[in-house]
Amino acid sequence: MKTLFKLISVVFALLFFWAAYVQWNDPDALLWYAIYGSAALASLFFFFEKLSFKIALVLFVLYFVGVFVFWPDQFEGVDIGEGEINNIENARESLGLLINALVMLMFSLRIRYTKKMA
Repeated sequence: MKTLFKLISVVFALLFFWAAYVQWNDPDALLWYAIYGSAALASLFFFFEKLSFKIALVLFVLYFVGVFVFWPDQFEGVDIGEGEINNIENARESLGLLINALVMLMFSLRIRYTKKMA
């Protein structure tokens, strides 16, 4: 099971680094570099067993709150051309933050579980 979680953390670290990289043309790219970059670093820390439960939990809460902060006024999907571009962009950002939040929740629960078992 430990190997599975290490593999998951590496996969998400790569995905989060890629998500940060593709923000280069976004008007608020620095914000998203920080958001996805911190998730990528947390994933690497988890891989090396250096991520604390508290940090993972704080990141989960921040990302989860961000889901609601960025949620569009009206959800119109995530495909360009199917609605107002701002609603689509906000929906994409919210869903990205939801993925970040769920990964951090998984990390925090795994850290808590392994510490209780030790």
